[in-house]
Amino acid sequence: MIRKQSNKKAQLNTVKNVAGTTAVYVVLVLFALWILIPFSIVIVTSFKTAKDASNPQFHFFPEEWVLDGYKDVFTYNAGMGGAPLLIRGFMNTLMIVLPPTILGLFCSAMSAYAFAKLRFKGKNLLFSALLMTMMIPGTIMLTPSYLIYNLLGWVDTPLPLMIPGMFGAATCVFFMRQFYAGIPTSLIEAAKLDGMGYFKIFWKIMVPLSVPALLAQGILGFIGGYNDYFGPYLYLQSPQWYTLQIALNSFQGTYSRNIPAMMAGALIALIPTLVIYIVAQKYFIEGIATSGMKL
Repeated sequence: MIRKQSNKKAQLNTVKNVAGTTAVYVVLVLFALWILIPFSIVIVTSFKTAKDASNPQFHFFPEEWVLDGYKDVFTYNAGMGGAPLLIRGFMNTLMIVLPPTILGLFCSAMSAYAFAKLRFKGKNLLFSALLMTMMIPGTIMLTPSYLIYNLLGWVDTPLPLMIPGMFGAATCVFFMRQFYAGIPTSLIEAAKLDGMGYFKIFWKIMVPLSVPALLAQGILGFIGGYNDYFGPYLYLQSPQWYTLQIALNSFQGTYSRNIPAMMAGALIALIPTLVIYIVAQKYFIEGIATSGMKL
């Protein structure tokens, strides 16, 4: 009798587990379709002719597969001559985003190391002040920041988009501090006994142990700067400084009725972020998952 009851409970638990797993997979499949179906429409539309794409009667597959949209993307120069505007915009984006991403990540990591492992007066007060800055809406700082940069003569240059980010970000400091707090202090004490200084401990011990977290923050910072539209729109006025997002907006204004060209431009702008995530997704997920955990 007891054995029959235990078998029934085991079967009931198995049914519940199967039902729960099935429900989870159904939700995940529906969510994947919700993302992939519009994305696939964008891809297919980029290979249509302008007439086919503007046809009120929608057809998923094009009547004729053409590359006219991509040709328009790689030939549009906004009347400036030289390289296509989207190519110049991509190069400008890399020039503007990479230095603050790399240097800002380095400064944020050093600050996080100090807050997590060093002892000095006012550390908690300073960290609390740092966290308070995260609660200030960025829109509040737009007007004073613009006035300051205008007085410095930085408007219509990439400097306002580069210099502030080189000093790090409060969010990155908070994230990295949580990661460094999980690293055993005994490693640092042993390094001190071996005669290593604070910076050498940071560079030789903390940085190698935090590579996944650093990559995760670097990817987030790069994608944030890569997709930024309002900052470049506010400070960059000359087409020679246009970032990729501003160049796409200019391209859209010219080819507003050419739907395949707009879809092609959006896809080309998306490719770098997709490549970065595909290549670094292992480290990205590991860096997010191990934040604040004991190593």
